[in-house]
Amino acid sequence: MKRVLVLGKSGSGKSSFAERLAEKPGIPCVHLDSHYWKPNWVPTPIEEWPHIIGKLIAEDEWVMDGNYSNTLDERMQRADTAIYPQVRRPVAIWIIIRRRIANHRRVRAGLPEGCYEKIDLDFLKWIWNHPKRAKRGTFPILEKYSNSEKTILHLNSKEAQELLDAVT
Repeated sequence: MKRVLVLGKSGSGKSSFAERLAEKPGIPCVHLDSHYWKPNWVPTPIEEWPHIIGKLIAEDEWVMDGNYSNTLDERMQRADTAIYPQVRRPVAIWIIIRRRIANHRRVRAGLPEGCYEKIDLDFLKWIWNHPKRAKRGTFPILEKYSNSEKTILHLNSKEAQELLDAVT
């Protein structure tokens, strides 16, 4: 595993899992949110995003977390492994609420100035409806690469921990 994508719904532990997976072999961890968002939650202009992704995936080694389905096919072409932590929706929402409380009036590590943790009804609906979006976007792309030399893993919490324990 030299180029790993970590995908999944918000609150699934993508960022934490990616950091832990990357630290054991000393591979750079890339959080796509920190490259996409500008200060005060201003998104990167759509015409710039593919160039940023191109530079990031050109590196020899990385563990990259984030969905951004509009660039998933390009990232999968370069990745050797994709990991999809499977977390039930109520658990993901609880994790988001806990994260919001822990980061009250603070910017989470890796995000630009002014990107304070926030929760609103639209965000909770977005998390709840993630499975529908993944069936239309993420899963077909992962399926496209499932018969290639790429490793695609859908892991529950126990399996994710076992993988982290096994990586040296």
